[in-house]
Amino acid sequence: MLRVRCLRGGSRGAEAAHYIGSGLRGVFTGWVQRTFQSTQAAAASQNSCAADDKAASPGPKDCLVCSYNEWDPLEEVIVGRAENACVPPFSVEVKANTYEKYWGFYQKFGGQSFPRDHVKKAIAEIEEMCNILKREGVIVKRPDPIDWSVKYKTPDFESTGMYAAMPRDILLVVGNEIIEAPMAWRARFFEYRAYRRLIKDYFNSGAKWTTAPKPTMADELYDQNYPIHSVEDRHKLAAQGKFVTTEFEPCFDAADFIRAGRDIFVQRSQVTNYMGIEWMRRHLAPDYRVHIISFKDPNPMHIDATFNIIGPGLVLSNPDRPCHQIELFKKAGWTVIQPPVPLIPDDHPLWMSSKWLSMNVLMLDEKRVMVDANETSIQKMFENLGISTIKVNIRHANSLGGGFHCWTCDIRRRGTLQSYFD
Repeated sequence: MLRVRCLRGGSRGAEAAHYIGSGLRGVFTGWVQRTFQSTQAAAASQNSCAADDKAASPGPKDCLVCSYNEWDPLEEVIVGRAENACVPPFSVEVKANTYEKYWGFYQKFGGQSFPRDHVKKAIAEIEEMCNILKREGVIVKRPDPIDWSVKYKTPDFESTGMYAAMPRDILLVVGNEIIEAPMAWRARFFEYRAYRRLIKDYFNSGAKWTTAPKPTMADELYDQNYPIHSVEDRHKLAAQGKFVTTEFEPCFDAADFIRAGRDIFVQRSQVTNYMGIEWMRRHLAPDYRVHIISFKDPNPMHIDATFNIIGPGLVLSNPDRPCHQIELFKKAGWTVIQPPVPLIPDDHPLWMSSKWLSMNVLMLDEKRVMVDANETSIQKMFENLGISTIKVNIRHANSLGGGFHCWTCDIRRRGTLQSYFD
């Protein structure tokens, strides 16, 4: 685990103090006395206001945001929108994260709507998913609809937008804090705008709200000559630790992190670099421990269709993408389960993801899981574990790049902060 030590002060601070003390002692002393007196007066006059502000601030019991893991009883969730979803322009970072058979699709339709009939069906599926969540007692919130076809330009690039379909990609809830991820695709630069109304409401309820440093997404953030011609190429590059994103500036997608109480696991991927991981490590320390784990994965992007923690001491591990650090979990007494091969047919379009969205499930609590209605094999696996399955069909929504975990961001789960690796 990377450790960073910061040295504060030092010889330059001592020299500066000596200079002030010897050369400017009289002026400085008088200035300090006047400032101290005026500060005392200001503090006295503001005491009542500070007390009023404190009394008006929402307390922890009023905060709507609280979630420490992936399995405590789910009480409130954000569900994404497929409305106005657009194909991202075929830039180098998109190419590195999509399958070769779809490159022609991106080249032809980049900046335009995904097939409208397909999107219409996806919208209907997600609406039904929301209705089912509500029937299960979960409060459902939705991001704002936005026209993602509008072209925008920064000093470093220009692009159109994509969608607000996958809140898990951009929002990470840790305790009572909402962290906005900086994202790594240019087409997702302004995606946060769809969620700002909701986040302001949560902030006003007492939640902490943090926005990670927004990358410039200049050309230097990407390996412009990233050599991808086949799956074999990707395997070799990933094994060598080479990705399309460089270490020019921090970047990460929230979906590369998965939570287990005080321990949070993350992968270095095509959209999450080590600078981004280190920013998160420093930001969450000392209350949380961030662990880097890796997989035999030719195209790492988002951890939850590769390694999905579904309960205390229980994790789904993709058999096609084995975890190199799996002994960490086994030594801690965790049960590692390999989900069955997905049943989704080969001819179903998956423009941004793999068939393993079958394991991208949403736990409503330790004994209830939202799972694909078509994936009977994984349904049986859960039932054998004593977990009831809530079956929902989101096949068309899958095509846009996510399963149940991706399409949601849990805002509140009823539980407390625990450590599962001590």
